[in-house]
Amino acid sequence: VQLQASGGGLVQPGGSLRLSCVASGFNLDYYAVGWFRQGPGKEREGVACISSVGGTTIYVDSVKGRLTLSRNSDENTVYLQMNSLKPEDAAVYSCAIMSGSCSRISEMYDFWGRGTQVTVSS
Repeated sequence: VQLQASGGGLVQPGGSLRLSCVASGFNLDYYAVGWFRQGPGKEREGVACISSVGGTTIYVDSVKGRLTLSRNSDENTVYLQMNSLKPEDAAVYSCAIMSGSCSRISEMYDFWGRGTQVTVSS
């Protein structure tokens, strides 16, 4: 059973990245998937989540209109498309799963994958 976040990298302000959260050993469709980030010297922050049933998405206000979640069931993957990136978006991004509906509380999540670094700099 494994959960792996990938797709991070260095991008200029205003640029885009697509992060992937790939599951192996279980069906990701059965779980809500949350994305969290932690920047240098900052607390971990929940930025987005997609529910298991219906695919309802929620976003923190600071990323609304710039980040978009989607599922690909065939690939057992959740994608986080990040556009119009800002320097304050720089962080390690991690994905996690929980049963039931979405939550922005990290303690509600049952299983975490390794994070991927996003750097936004000119």
